[in-house]
Amino acid sequence: MTSASPQAIAPQAASEAQPASLDWITKLVSIDTTSRESNLGLIETVRDSLKHAGVEPWLSYDATQRKANLFVTLPAADGNTQGGIVLSGHTDVVPVDGQPWDTDPFKPVVRDGNLYGRGTCDMKGFIGSVMTLLPEMRDAKLKTPFHFAFSYDEEIGCVGAPVMLAELRERGIRPDGCIVGEPTSMRVIVAHKGINAYQCCVRGHAAHSSLTPKGSNAIEYAARLICYIRDLADHFKQNGPFDELFDVPFTTAQTGTISGGIALNTIPALCEFVFEYRNLPGVDAEGIFQRIQQYATDELIPKMQKEHPNAGIEFKRIAAAPALDASEQDAITQLVRALTKDTDKRKVAYGTEAGQFQRAGVPSIVCGPGNIEQAHKPNEFVSLEQIAQCESFLRKLIRSNTVGA
Repeated sequence: MTSASPQAIAPQAASEAQPASLDWITKLVSIDTTSRESNLGLIETVRDSLKHAGVEPWLSYDATQRKANLFVTLPAADGNTQGGIVLSGHTDVVPVDGQPWDTDPFKPVVRDGNLYGRGTCDMKGFIGSVMTLLPEMRDAKLKTPFHFAFSYDEEIGCVGAPVMLAELRERGIRPDGCIVGEPTSMRVIVAHKGINAYQCCVRGHAAHSSLTPKGSNAIEYAARLICYIRDLADHFKQNGPFDELFDVPFTTAQTGTISGGIALNTIPALCEFVFEYRNLPGVDAEGIFQRIQQYATDELIPKMQKEHPNAGIEFKRIAAAPALDASEQDAITQLVRALTKDTDKRKVAYGTEAGQFQRAGVPSIVCGPGNIEQAHKPNEFVSLEQIAQCESFLRKLIRSNTVGA
């Protein structure tokens, strides 16, 4: 799907009503939080606004101290901070390098009913809406608390959320449910696949190409392992298990990048590649890796070490985010279905942090403004109508959690 060009369409009419969240979303999009950069400018902006509103957030940092998660609790009217609902979003965005943007991706603009800019759809539209509704949440007589959970480095493998969830456990915070506001066109998503990414380093032994018995060819052994991964993918495609509610109804696997060798006449001593697999809920993700690792250990490494004793294969996990499989009986599923009047059962191939919350014991669903087809693309946008729908949903959520409402 091709996104529209902001320069090719007329500006939003000044008299047309705009969502209240537009100011907050614009502020957030204007801060470059590409995953390779620090997100502290955004996090500290949100932190200061929360403090000004009279609530005290806490931050959990990565090892470099350049990135942080933010978590804050708006207590219930009786002061209780346990239970309640988490509103979750990631603060990082994907790069814009090499993409043909028609406007500056970090200077958001409104055109023809859409807000353009990197992260408008994925997923600062949701975070900005949550921050806009903060005063209404703070002033409501809440039955149970609301929690905001804003993470770092979701886009490179859901890296930040586990740090935050570990601190939740240490602090004894036990929410009842979580809404992850990824772009779903404000429809309810009850399941997604798991994401598992690995780097593989195949170490052979260099020699002149005329003396092949003297070396161990790292590229050739990497190729055998890559073909095994493809064979696994073909097995899942042919034999399942299957879930037809997914657009790709089986577990997938693929190799994404590869590098190795220094010259045609030199047996390559090193080959590195990156592969991933996306497992359906219920498919043992660790078991898939164990099969790949066992093939390397039992079949390939012994042959390599007959050629040279120092040859070998090493794996490094890059990312592992569990699948989501929400129960229709969970209170959070029933609540969000009631507020959105959406009873369809939808499952998606992309991953979110909802699976991590669910694994931590917090029942979760995915529902947020914007269309996932616009995410990661040049001229990314979210429609003003979607932002308004998100605001309306959040107001209904507040009312449903207000004493006497």
